[in-house]
Amino acid sequence: MKLVVTGGSGFIGSHFVREILATRKGWRVLNVDLLTYAGRGRNLADLARHPRYRFARADIASAAIAPLLARERPDAVVNFAAESHVDRSIHGAAPFLRTNALGAQNLLDAARAARVARFVQVSTDEVYGSIPGRARAREDAPLQPSSAYSASKAAADLLALAARRTHGQDVVITRCTNNYGPWQFPEKLIPLMITNALANQPLPVYGDGLQRRDWIHARDHCRGVLAALERGRAGEIYNFGAGTEPPNLRIIQEILRILGKSAALIRYVADRPGHDRRYAVDAAKARRELGWRPAIALDDGLEETVRWYREHPAWWLRLKDAAFRAFYRKNYGNWATGKTGR
Repeated sequence: MKLVVTGGSGFIGSHFVREILATRKGWRVLNVDLLTYAGRGRNLADLARHPRYRFARADIASAAIAPLLARERPDAVVNFAAESHVDRSIHGAAPFLRTNALGAQNLLDAARAARVARFVQVSTDEVYGSIPGRARAREDAPLQPSSAYSASKAAADLLALAARRTHGQDVVITRCTNNYGPWQFPEKLIPLMITNALANQPLPVYGDGLQRRDWIHARDHCRGVLAALERGRAGEIYNFGAGTEPPNLRIIQEILRILGKSAALIRYVADRPGHDRRYAVDAAKARRELGWRPAIALDDGLEETVRWYREHPAWWLRLKDAAFRAFYRKNYGNWATGKTGR
């Protein structure tokens, strides 16, 4: 199997590349990534000389993609490339529309022209919006995105389904809950809280901190994407979730406990606009059709993740540069009450 993995230098994409090379003997991977702020070449630096791995720097929304796929003739394209931070999409939607929607369409067109056998569009559970009560969104639930990020991912999903219906293109869509694990850019909740706590800096918590998320380790997610690539039915959507929904505040408190830090580091800030209260998906279809289920318990995965960030300060310290700090001040500078952790 010859794969083109777009966004392979990002957080989840880099885990997927490692999963393929570790578990699929003979498979070759071309990682196509633009290396924007959250896609770091260092994430896969140790694979630079791997005989079954290559890298090409390219923008999935650019004219360079069609000739690249025509030249490579891969068996499949797996699209992880995306602008993914909701907070950034609130401040400016244009990059999300360009990469997530227009980029996906450009990839679909190029893959079809190159007669690529399968296209996997990696999406998100956020396309379903906030899920009330104890319900869980199935794959046929209505799309109700709350941010430009989730709206752009929903658009990509619909474009992929349209390519299936109009052109008969073999597409599979995956929608996963919130990911965590090593190599995640420190703007996201779990790595932000870990790295701030390690530096004894305040931990900004939106609103009351009781928003619920179904956290899943990135390796479990990547195993699901691989199962969808190999065994998913063309034109189908598969949800991946771990089935746990701790409130964000509990996750933050657990991080502080693991690190031996005080809850006094917590600072409650004004909630972000359109903040979804709860994400929850029904992953029964993936279990039934793909034989997939998560293998990493949240407590174990969180311990491992905290340990990784504690042992790799050189990786994340350089990411908290002037541009990161400017975004951080813009996003969290308006402390709501000044109230500290409970």
